[in-house]
Amino acid sequence: MSQKQLAQLINVSNSRISNWEQGINRPDADIIADICRALNVSPSELMGVYLESDEFTEAEKRLIRAYREKRDMQKAVNILLGLE
Repeated sequence: MSQKQLAQLINVSNSRISNWEQGINRPDADIIADICRALNVSPSELMGVYLESDEFTEAEKRLIRAYREKRDMQKAVNILLGLE
C-alpha cells in the first residue's frame, strides 16, 4: 500500500505518513485504531508488542468469538470438553 493510499484511508496527509516512516514523529494514539483497520492488523502487530493472548491463531480467535456469542451452546461445549 502506498503512502497516498494509506493517507486517504485514514484521512491524513501524505507528508504525515512520510514523517512517521522517517521517524520524525509518531502517530497520535487516537489514530492508531484507524491505521490498524486500514492495514488489517492488530495494535500489537503494528507496534511489535505481543501479549500472551496474542499467541492465539486466527482459527482459535474465531472459535472463542463464536463461543462467546452462542451462550445457549456454552454448556454443551463445556460438557464435551470436560469442563463441567
